[in-house]
Amino acid sequence: MSCRRAAAVRAAGDKELLMRQIMEAGFAMDDVVLFLDTHPENQDALRYYKTVRDMRDQSMAAYERRFGPLRYTDVTSMSWNWVTEKWPWEGGC
Repeated sequence: MSCRRAAAVRAAGDKELLMRQIMEAGFAMDDVVLFLDTHPENQDALRYYKTVRDMRDQSMAAYERRFGPLRYTDVTSMSWNWVTEKWPWEGGC
């Protein structure tokens, strides 16, 4: 395997790992938000929410640094570059 191909395989694995971390933290956030809706004074749940929110934010920042914006609201360049990758139904991540 060439060095370029190996780097591409490694990057694809990193991309999938970061996306998985984002989705898992997002799910945990959704779950704890439902709990907080009925238990708004629960400090453990609030701390957990802040922890998983920070995990999601850090994973999203790492993903965007390496692979580009995840949301159209995060486009900061002078070109519309957030749709340069394959869409999920085209085999993209």
